[in-house]
Amino acid sequence: MENLVFDPRILMASLYVFALAAFLGYQVISRVPPLLHTPLMSATNALSAISVVGAIVMAGRQNHHSISTWLGFIAVISASINVVGGFLITDRMLKMFKREIPVKSIDKTNKGNAA
Repeated sequence: MENLVFDPRILMASLYVFALAAFLGYQVISRVPPLLHTPLMSATNALSAISVVGAIVMAGRQNHHSISTWLGFIAVISASINVVGGFLITDRMLKMFKREIPVKSIDKTNKGNAA
């Protein structure tokens, strides 16, 4: 097995980027008006689809570290659930905006009385 080197500076930089991205993402999403939620969901579905492709690449790599294969497999499952759930929610939201066409009913009582 390779000799893995742990550098605390890289860990601190990675945690800083993660915390900044989480805070910025929360601030952006919380200020989105309700009318724009459907296009935003479509964009996040596209990003999750990119994550699925990256996870498939990681899970299918030929290496000696089984941990990366298992993490890649978990990432494929998680991102796939996110994509499918996002599309289902987007479809449900779009159905709320469809107008139903009223069906005109024929009054059978006045049908024979017309002169």
